[in-house]
Amino acid sequence: MKSRDQLIDELLDLAIAEDVGDGDATTLSTIPADAMGAQRLIVKEEGILAGVDVARKVFQKFDPKLKMTVYIEDGARVKPGDVAFKVEGPVRSLLLAERTMLNIMQRMSGVATMTDRYQSRLAGLHTKVLDTRKTTPGMRMLEKEAVKIGGGCNHRIGLFDMILIKDNHVDFAGGIPQAVAAAKKWCKDNGKDLKIEVETRNEDEIRQALACGVDRIMLDNFSPERTREAVKLIHDWRPEGDGTGYTRPEIESSGGITLDTLRTYGETGVDFISVGALTHSVKGLDMSFKAC
Repeated sequence: MKSRDQLIDELLDLAIAEDVGDGDATTLSTIPADAMGAQRLIVKEEGILAGVDVARKVFQKFDPKLKMTVYIEDGARVKPGDVAFKVEGPVRSLLLAERTMLNIMQRMSGVATMTDRYQSRLAGLHTKVLDTRKTTPGMRMLEKEAVKIGGGCNHRIGLFDMILIKDNHVDFAGGIPQAVAAAKKWCKDNGKDLKIEVETRNEDEIRQALACGVDRIMLDNFSPERTREAVKLIHDWRPEGDGTGYTRPEIESSGGITLDTLRTYGETGVDFISVGALTHSVKGLDMSFKAC
């Protein structure tokens, strides 16, 4: 399996290839090869800055002679007029790298800002906001990194690093006990140590998941009142016998939860709330890369 850095490296190669092609006709025709200069990244909107470390990789890919001076790091709150960094070097390289860098910085900062907005609604609660797999194809690693920069938590990265038994898996497998048993056997047979989460639709399915000994229970499309009742059920439940070694599964709320309803769900006592909007409904943070 490819590492995070390998995936990001391949993403940058693709982004550069689709933008530059066989050369920047405008820059090559108007800028002398020996011209040197500098540009600054100027923030034009309030938010959370994200993507500075990736921007450094972009500039190095285009031209190792580009020198980047960072003034504001990832995770900082920024406002219009803030200068995040300055880059000096060959002007042709600066102009070549501009759009690729901006696309990444704006997208990541937009995701981080959205995440901060959601997580801030949960201030004072132990509940954390989770992202989902509803990401831009190819940019998942960057978007999930931006979620962390914005104060949220990552759910599974992909299909490979956690077992999430959803309603379709349950229905095709013949039930929650059958699906969980098969998942545990598969992990054992294949030497995998993966957490198992089960999506539940009602109280009966919650009890089945508890009896199976899963790591996390997802409450799918529960109302706040049903969620509160489910949380109590999960907290009060104990296995048969003395319960030695029993650890309560984590509780996740999911499905149609908005910024307006987020805190109501958090106050029910769930551990996590997964929100697809962190990555699939994001506006990029406005910024520009100007000569100085």
